Amino acid sequence: MDFLKNVIGGGQKPIPAEDTDFADFAAAPDPSPIPIPASPADAAAAEPTGALGRGPAVPYTKWYRVWERTQVSDFYLEMTIAPFILLMLLIHLWGSSTNKRKARKWMAVHQPILESEFALVGYHRAPKASSEGPEGGNLLEAANKLDGKNLADDLLKEQTAYEYQTYASGRLNAAFMDAKINLHRRMNPVQLLSEHIAGMFFESVKPKKERLEAVLYTFDGKEKDFVPPRIPGAEEVEKSKGTGNSSYDPFVLAVVNKLEMRKFRDDRYDASLTFTKDNAKLPDFVTVMSESAEITDALLSKELISAVEKAGDLFEYLIITDQPTDKPSTLDETAPKKRIHLSVRLPSNGDYSSTLPLFQVFLRLPDALVANAHFRPEVMKKVKAVREAEKSKLKKVSDQAVEEERALQMEKLKKEERDRKLKGMSAEEQRKFLEREAEKNRKKQEKKMQRRG
Repeated sequence: MDFLKNVIGGGQKPIPAEDTDFADFAAAPDPSPIPIPASPADAAAAEPTGALGRGPAVPYTKWYRVWERTQVSDFYLEMTIAPFILLMLLIHLWGSSTNKRKARKWMAVHQPILESEFALVGYHRAPKASSEGPEGGNLLEAANKLDGKNLADDLLKEQTAYEYQTYASGRLNAAFMDAKINLHRRMNPVQLLSEHIAGMFFESVKPKKERLEAVLYTFDGKEKDFVPPRIPGAEEVEKSKGTGNSSYDPFVLAVVNKLEMRKFRDDRYDASLTFTKDNAKLPDFVTVMSESAEITDALLSKELISAVEKAGDLFEYLIITDQPTDKPSTLDETAPKKRIHLSVRLPSNGDYSSTLPLFQVFLRLPDALVANAHFRPEVMKKVKAVREAEKSKLKKVSDQAVEEERALQMEKLKKEERDRKLKGMSAEEQRKFLEREAEKNRKKQEKKMQRRG
């Protein structure tokens, strides 16, 4: 019976005293859980030692204690990259803030002129009918208090960190004005440096200069087409200043810095319609691009000449045009759009006293055009002849495109008709049809060769 009990497992065989190989498994494990120590010190005290222990006591460490399982050498790469990232961030912040400061300064200097010429300057601002409101208070200051915003933020819109825009409207003879301030990319010194280096070796790649580009769109007798919003007090202003016909004759006239003349003519289609000639009234560093000498003499006023001379090398160009800037590809693109473009470089020292008179003359040019830009029929006949010649070229190109499209459509119809006939034929009929077609093509080729011979 004892033998059967041992085989089935009913009993446990005693371990001899001299056999110590299985001493660890002599007793059954305790089913009770091991208590969790309250602190590392308790864990060290509870750590088993001795013959059956796991060695010396080790302090308890949680998995998120990175400093206990890493070394400083593991972060050498990060320590090398981090200063460059911090430097780039500081340069970006410095460049963005510098550009914003320069743009705000430009607006602070030109704000009085803009507000004296336009009823609405900037964005999200209440228009003013005059400098003084019905109660004698300044409507501009009232609008600022109402908005509760920074004046510069209201006048300027930041398109990018190196480009700012402003807008003005509400003036006789002028629909609206768009102005764009282009600045250096100070927040990206790598790109800025690469442009300067490339400009030393390649003439086509020139570093971009800080400049103001303003476009003034004239009404040209189409005030009703713009449908402007009703401005309080606008009727009184119109009665006091008087409203006449704001239209004037179409033409292209430009005063251009000679250093910018080649690029100006290559980049603008309207400038290609003019001829270049120096004018004795203007300083030596500028020239005139005009369609007629009479147009030049009528519009080169003393104020404009003096302003250009005072601007000096900062002046780039001033153009009065009705033609598109880019070469038109269709007749619809040749529709007259009268406007005035001004481009001047921004002074590096922030002193705008040299360019301020030119900007003021630019804003008042619509009045001079309405008063003086009416020329003899002989002059306008020559101007219109140039435009008609350009339109005839476009019409010829357009007619050729239409003919080519019509020929392609006819060829497509013939091919569809041929395929339809072939589908309804038997194999023998298809063979004869293809032979006749090949014979016709051969005869046509022979006739062509005889004509060339």
